[in-house]
Amino acid sequence: MTNRVVVYIHGKGGSASEADHYRAFFPNREVIGFDYSAQTPWAAQEEFARFFEGVSARAEHIVLVANSIGAYYAMCALAKKSIEKAYFISPIVDMEGLILGMMRAERVSESELREKKVVKTSFGEDLSWEYLAWVREHPVDWHIPTEILYGKKDALQSIEMIRAFAARSDAGVTVMRGGEHWFHTEEQMRFLDEWLRSKV
Repeated sequence: MTNRVVVYIHGKGGSASEADHYRAFFPNREVIGFDYSAQTPWAAQEEFARFFEGVSARAEHIVLVANSIGAYYAMCALAKKSIEKAYFISPIVDMEGLILGMMRAERVSESELREKKVVKTSFGEDLSWEYLAWVREHPVDWHIPTEILYGKKDALQSIEMIRAFAARSDAGVTVMRGGEHWFHTEEQMRFLDEWLRSKV
């Protein structure tokens, strides 16, 4: 066991076992995959904080590697924690913008969503007024040293969203021209590996 730990936080549909991929980049640290169950940022605040307390009780030096909505949940829950550095892969940095984009795509107005509370969409994601209201009331305030990997073909977050977040948070940004939100092809994974190797 070591007091130098990397916590890997997966995205939607991912799993803690993905942490195995990152062990080679941190040979002097224990790499832990966080198998969380939270589906909302307010649930994540509780679950992530509980998990982090357990890790920080035995580790002085903690690094995050987080993917997609896992990065958003981490920013909601861990912004004030003692974290040395974060590496975000396709992070959701503008959740309000993402929700509003989904609403536009489904032609759902704010007044309709407020009235109905939940609206089912054609692409399988529920739109929730409670979720949108929470996001607006709890803006992300993240100032932990962070490096971001972004795919230019990311359909969930625009490069403008990423750049605006990076400017507010003083984060570094690397863009893969052929990258998507989900880094999964051989070429994308090779780019991801080279990016992480160059930043660690």
